[in-house]
Amino acid sequence: MKAKMNIIMIVVLSTMFALPSAAQKTTSLEIATSAQCEMCKDRIEEAMAFERGVKKANLDVETALLKVEYDSRKTSADRIRQAVSKTGYDADDVKADEKAYAKLPACCKKTGDSGHVPHAH
Repeated sequence: MKAKMNIIMIVVLSTMFALPSAAQKTTSLEIATSAQCEMCKDRIEEAMAFERGVKKANLDVETALLKVEYDSRKTSADRIRQAVSKTGYDADDVKADEKAYAKLPACCKKTGDSGHVPHAH
């Protein structure tokens, strides 16, 4: 009887621990940003760390592409783009929030009318 109870307990516990990972909806997203430098990278990645549902975020400064892995049950691609915008950067077709953009250091602002020119610090 005790062995049977232990087996039942093991099955119940393993099911409980397996369900959350099975129910997780991790989605990947790439966002074109207006990031310019390593300071931009730090600023955007830090903002993503505080964004609900975001599991991983990495900005490639050279391409200005932000790669994000997130739980689609907790956030959406649109919310993530808005979070990038509120940090002061363009996110795909979502323009940077003007007030946040104005607070960025000069080196993090877009240069010229034709886009941005990445540079290092």
